Amino acid sequence: MAEPGLKPNTYRSGPDETGHFGMFGGRFVAETLMPNILELEAAYKAAKEDPEFHAELASLATHYAGRPSPLYYAERLTEHLREAAPAGRGAKVYFKRDELNHTGSHKINNCLGQILLARKMGKSRIIAETGAGQHGVASATVAARFGLPCTVYMGKTDTERQKPNVFRMRLLGAEVKPVTAGAGTLKDAMNEALRDWVTNVEDTYYIIGTAAGPHPYPELVRDFQSVIGREAKEQLQEMEGRLPDALVACLGGGSNAIGLFHPFLDDESVKIYGVEAGGHGLEVENGHAASLNGGRPGVLHGNRTYLLQDGDGQILEGHSISAGLDYPGIGPEHAFLKDSGRVTYVSATDREALDAFQLCTRLEGIIPALEPAHALAEVIKLAPRMDRDQIIVMNMCGRGDKDIFAVAGHLGMDI
Repeated sequence: MAEPGLKPNTYRSGPDETGHFGMFGGRFVAETLMPNILELEAAYKAAKEDPEFHAELASLATHYAGRPSPLYYAERLTEHLREAAPAGRGAKVYFKRDELNHTGSHKINNCLGQILLARKMGKSRIIAETGAGQHGVASATVAARFGLPCTVYMGKTDTERQKPNVFRMRLLGAEVKPVTAGAGTLKDAMNEALRDWVTNVEDTYYIIGTAAGPHPYPELVRDFQSVIGREAKEQLQEMEGRLPDALVACLGGGSNAIGLFHPFLDDESVKIYGVEAGGHGLEVENGHAASLNGGRPGVLHGNRTYLLQDGDGQILEGHSISAGLDYPGIGPEHAFLKDSGRVTYVSATDREALDAFQLCTRLEGIIPALEPAHALAEVIKLAPRMDRDQIIVMNMCGRGDKDIFAVAGHLGMDI
């Protein structure tokens, strides 16, 4: 049964008018930000009804970002997994290749939509937060495309492990501000971005990178990212003549995952798996970033959702080998989908992600980012348990160029 606030048996009907997905979501922000939030909500409602807005976004998606991204049959990976599977087992594996988008990830989908909103609202300055750097690069890219100054907040820890993306952002003209507070990761970068926004409400637009934050961000980010699932559904119908049996995507805040999942939520024959960062293992205190599997509800960054917390309710730092997955929370729609039972949320450890990273690279000639390597780790477990006539679609949401130095260090290899 659906939570209060959503229509019964319809998983795609949220959020409600107050920005809630059942008990999750909402907007818990300083009073000084409420005018901006309400202005954004009004602008987005108008944009949804504006054919010119949709036409401009579609044109940019096609001619600038390179959509549609391909749906690729991972033949060698499929055969490899079948070799170790029981007779008659081993699902067919497809990758939705959003790493082939301009800037190298799914992040450009959301950034293009939000930069158009910023321009409609007359904003003259862009800010963003980033962990792995892909959202920062996409934000800097769209700001450059439309001639707006851009400031990107990035945890100091992440600037060290994602140096290629820091350089890309600066090449694009963005100011990258390292954040030293806390553990110097994504949570801390988002804190600083919100502080900036509070003090610069008149001229600044905050491009949030994930499907979290105060309403209407979870909704609008989801809507801009849902192009992933809409394309995948149409492409698989053309290639196989049917829906997939399972979807798999990784989760940090959850934007790539909700983008793939949302168009399929009411197709109850399709099983859906979200993969959190298991880090050193769920049993290791503060050694993972799996908020849905190891957290409890609370409020952070303007919304109510599952969070990693200590016994006193203080937010934990969390850990992941991936700079893009170590957020101690999750988008509120994912929290709702967990409690409703529609989506199964699992985890993959650092070691499993590294192994999947190497396997994909050697079998398919595709170097995945460490984020989708977590999703691939679940595919490696799931496919051998499924029949050969079944199909998995996994979102390859980022490419691994940014991670090669970090991976080399973990593997003890010289570059």
